[in-house]
Amino acid sequence: MSAIGAASKKRLNRSWTGDLVLFLFLCSFGAFMVIPLVYTINNAFKPLDELFLFPPRFFVRNPTMDNFFDLFNLMADSWVPFTRYVFNTFFITVVGTIGHVTLASAAAYPLAKHKFPGSKLLFTIVVLSLMFSPHVTAVPNYVIMSWLGWIDSYSAIIVPAIAASLGLYLMKQFMEQIPDALLEAAKIDGASEYRIFWQIVMPLVKPAWLTLVILLFQSLWGTDGGSFIYSEELKTMNYALSQILAGGIVRAGPGAFVALLMMSVPIAIFVTSQSNIIETMASSGMKE
Repeated sequence: MSAIGAASKKRLNRSWTGDLVLFLFLCSFGAFMVIPLVYTINNAFKPLDELFLFPPRFFVRNPTMDNFFDLFNLMADSWVPFTRYVFNTFFITVVGTIGHVTLASAAAYPLAKHKFPGSKLLFTIVVLSLMFSPHVTAVPNYVIMSWLGWIDSYSAIIVPAIAASLGLYLMKQFMEQIPDALLEAAKIDGASEYRIFWQIVMPLVKPAWLTLVILLFQSLWGTDGGSFIYSEELKTMNYALSQILAGGIVRAGPGAFVALLMMSVPIAIFVTSQSNIIETMASSGMKE
């Protein structure tokens, strides 16, 4: 059979009607998934009387910025400024995300491309650690943080995030699919291991570490410090949101605006990296 005949057999035979039906089907699912975001945006600009209408009104009728000004006035009266909560959230999220991606990538490279005694055992331990729920490891994590003297500090949140095993597993699986011949050619040209890692390996696994950035960023962005942080000046925006909502219905407006702020940054990062996320899900990496 000729190559042209084989190609014609592989070509999809789908009418424009089928394409239209598929397009409408996907659009309906997309519209359903975007409903929570649209509802949150509308709630942020609703006056207090519209927030408590029954049945609820999906779209805002009389948009207002009072929720923003109420939030500003509310946090201005607090002895801890709202900007401090914002700084804490950004600091924990950025440092934890960058540290995790860097450490996971650096540890995955020798496991994927260098054979040394105990490498398989180390990777088996990493895979087994993924089987444990965070609730199971909460007490050991607290004991270790207390022993290190990191309770009530940024380190209690950042260091466990940096040492998470999910990133190492993901990066190793992608790095294994990079052709060894490519790395050997770079070594013949005189490139060091560090140069190979930063200028060849990391760009090739960009979809993987961008996916990792989004997953960890969302996790750290929504943290409230849990049982590790007690000082008010070290708390995050998620904690501030819970305190605002604890004030009752009179704070529902500022709470709706803070919820929008909490959602906007992770969504913006996801949208800017959407093409790489799709590539990660659809591709299994390079093949020799």
